[in-house]
Amino acid sequence: MKIVVMIIMMLVAMSFVLKLTCHKLSRRIILCALAALFTGMAWPYAAIQSKTQIASWLMQPQLMLDTSVMLTIDVFLQIAFCVLAIRSWTGNRMTTIEKWGYRLLLWIPGLLIFPVLFSVLVEVVFAFPGADFAMLGWCTAAAVFAIFIVAAWLAKEAFPETDLRIELIFLVNIIIGALGIIATVNGRTAAAGTNTVEWWPLTAFMGLVAAGLVAGFIINKYQTNKKISRI
Repeated sequence: MKIVVMIIMMLVAMSFVLKLTCHKLSRRIILCALAALFTGMAWPYAAIQSKTQIASWLMQPQLMLDTSVMLTIDVFLQIAFCVLAIRSWTGNRMTTIEKWGYRLLLWIPGLLIFPVLFSVLVEVVFAFPGADFAMLGWCTAAAVFAIFIVAAWLAKEAFPETDLRIELIFLVNIIIGALGIIATVNGRTAAAGTNTVEWWPLTAFMGLVAAGLVAGFIINKYQTNKKISRI
């Protein structure tokens, strides 16, 4: 269970980094500063957490189900952003609602990035017992700011095509949604594990990944042909 949660956290951070590449440098700095500010101000709450309490939370099926609702909403918002972004950047006509929806979703970094940052801060506090909590909090905040700025720059350099980065955001969030389902299957997997392979869920997961890849390829092919026809 803990491994699945860690994978989801890494994918959430990846989705946030990819979304930062959709902004200009000034806007990236603003969003990264907000993430760093949240991390720094959360240190009083991180300092009172305990590993036993966190482990007990992960074993509560109802809490995991509630978390999955938040995860589903976040995935829906990010996928909606991908759809509107493709329409906006390919020159398609958009309604007023779609334009405002796209602008709003562009500024939503993701609902799950804040719990992820809080979890990172808690781990830092556990890793340095006896250190000043406020200092750890703000040092972590500075690291968060620097890491996200650099990661966004590297991601944009590695994937200069805008449509490719949008496809990656789409695929990453599809995987996040699938892992959320696996982690909360009716709330039972949070309470009891199994050593047997569940072939149907595994097949469904692989099917979702394959469908995302095919959809991304088709959209990219369509947009490429459309651009060529205009030339």
